[in-house]
Amino acid sequence: MTKTSARAETRRPVGVRPPAAGAALTAVAPVAAAGQPLPLPQRAGALPADTAPVRVGAFLLSAQFPGQTHGEVLDRTVRAAVEAERAGLDSVWLAEHHFVPYGVCPNAATMAGLLLGRTRRIGVGTAVSVLSTTHPVALGEQAALLHLTSGGRFTLGVGRGGPWIDLDVFGSGVEAFENGFAERLELLLRWLRGSRVGADGPQFSFPEVAVVPRAAEPLRRSGLGSWLGLGETAGPVRLPRQRQDVEGLGGEGPGEELTASGRPVAGPPVVVACTSPGGVRLAAERGLPMLLGMHSGDEDKLQMLELYRTAWLAAGRSEEQLRRVGRQHVAAGVAQVDDRTSAARATLLNAMPGWFEYGLGAHRTVDGRERKMRDPRQYTELLCDLHAVGTPRQCADKLLATAERTGIRRFALLAEGSGDNEATLHNIARLGSEVLPQLA
Repeated sequence: MTKTSARAETRRPVGVRPPAAGAALTAVAPVAAAGQPLPLPQRAGALPADTAPVRVGAFLLSAQFPGQTHGEVLDRTVRAAVEAERAGLDSVWLAEHHFVPYGVCPNAATMAGLLLGRTRRIGVGTAVSVLSTTHPVALGEQAALLHLTSGGRFTLGVGRGGPWIDLDVFGSGVEAFENGFAERLELLLRWLRGSRVGADGPQFSFPEVAVVPRAAEPLRRSGLGSWLGLGETAGPVRLPRQRQDVEGLGGEGPGEELTASGRPVAGPPVVVACTSPGGVRLAAERGLPMLLGMHSGDEDKLQMLELYRTAWLAAGRSEEQLRRVGRQHVAAGVAQVDDRTSAARATLLNAMPGWFEYGLGAHRTVDGRERKMRDPRQYTELLCDLHAVGTPRQCADKLLATAERTGIRRFALLAEGSGDNEATLHNIARLGSEVLPQLA
């Protein structure tokens, strides 16, 4: 059967094919055949059909596996970001954690500044900067600085974080985690989008001050070469295969956040990590795309997308605006590429359970509340089932099938699950050379 007839039979968007034999997808009841489009009543939460490219980034947690030093881990993060640009990935996403080996980068925005200086074209985002332990104005100043000096390559991902001892150490207290996220997000957005900002709320109260530097001012783009820091004699600019639709380069901006009237906002794109209905509604009401976690299968994504759609429309925005912002949702996942599926799974099953036990087990809650940890091996097996783990063809098929079922077309894939520095770089290189071409 030809490709044309296959698409005609399934009405599948161009470039999307069913998964390879044996690939498992989380079902949405009633279950459709693997890789087949869901009938419209089953796809209520899915974004409208879209043929925009599937965009893949690397998710870098700076994970400290047993036996590694902090310096070795951070060196891997920097080298992995450089390799991601070389491989043609769309973006790198950086996590931050405190006091635990699960991740040894304590400030994702600071790491983003370093990586923006080490790279020339790739997008760099935080996944996430934790608002519960950070002053929104301080984070806004950092984000504006990175946005303006990188020519718009920076994306600020923010999240609520957890009820960890961090809240005590940094003085924000458990109230910032329990009830303070909305106020903190609102202050951050006003800072990023305005010229003068004051505050009079339960957590922050200060007189109006000037926003400096102002993220909302137009970016200086006198010429593409100078914008990338290449100089006028650097020769032709080669953009990676996934960075063709950046604002000013032939498409919509990298973060189509909209005002209530439907106009794109200025300043750095902002995405919100959503792990609860309240977080989903908060993102939708403010016109911000979502970042969905690694534990989410296709059914989970569809449920959150439907909740987002409901809150979006209730805020008075249109379906067309929803389609535009929907392109900017980001789904976190895992990627491990190998010649055999069994080998890819074995790599992760040999390394990740020990890291989960070592890293997540070190978390301390701020108030002594009990927090139950997932079984490390079962969680690793779940991630292998949900995400791009296997041969290059299987990895591409899994990404395309999720894009078709949900409409989400941006992925941030954890590539360091082997726990080995050189193997991480090799994994990213294979993502670029063997998986990305199959997503075109």
